[in-house]
Amino acid sequence: MPEILVEKPQAHVALIRLNRPEVKNALNIRARELLAEHFTALGADDDVRCIVLTGNDDVFAAGADIKQMADAGAVEMMLRKTHLLWLAVSDCPKPVISAVNGYALGGGCELAMHTDIIIAGESAMFGQPEVRVGIMPGAGGTQRLTRAVGKFKAMKMLMTGRPVSAAEADAMGLVSEVVPDAEVLSRALEMAGQIAALPPLAIMQIKEVAIAGQDASLSTGLMLERKAFQILFDSRDQKEGMKAFIDKRKPEFEGR
Repeated sequence: MPEILVEKPQAHVALIRLNRPEVKNALNIRARELLAEHFTALGADDDVRCIVLTGNDDVFAAGADIKQMADAGAVEMMLRKTHLLWLAVSDCPKPVISAVNGYALGGGCELAMHTDIIIAGESAMFGQPEVRVGIMPGAGGTQRLTRAVGKFKAMKMLMTGRPVSAAEADAMGLVSEVVPDAEVLSRALEMAGQIAALPPLAIMQIKEVAIAGQDASLSTGLMLERKAFQILFDSRDQKEGMKAFIDKRKPEFEGR
């Protein structure tokens, strides 16, 4: 049974599904390699304008595969170079939506934080419990979580290892939206369709500039935004979008 499933459920939208239900979608090395391969391929696919990442109805991903880590040494962990596999997700040029049901813990929470929008079910739980097995987050948990929710909320999660509910995650700014459990995937696909109908070049520039500007000074971020804004005026989609607005008709964007 494939550990990662990929399909295209609707026009210009790809769906990546974690498929290791017997171990609660624990992220072993092979699953991370497959995720990297699929995100790289879909990021380069001109037909794909938005990607949805999900698990199953009971769990998004319950963390890393502890059995593959328990006896490893520091040099072995370094030589695995798993940070390069994570980069394929965070650096994907297409917008990525996480559809989260159930647990998103440890590496699962970090995986969701590598995406751009998180749709959570009402029963979803988010957490970084690594401290409870003698380690700490190693795929961005201490950095992405702090940037997402602030120092004090992040430190509570990181240092206690206790998960938070979807409602708590929503209140602290860790998720984009909370919906009934049965509607998580359909809502994520609906939003993906809405994004896919918009001009792809503008969407990709928004993602690139927003992320690059997070760790830059305000003046540098504004410069990046201004340059990207100006570049879009050389796109056919800009001409089509503004002409359609003037003509009072629906635009047809082609990503050119």
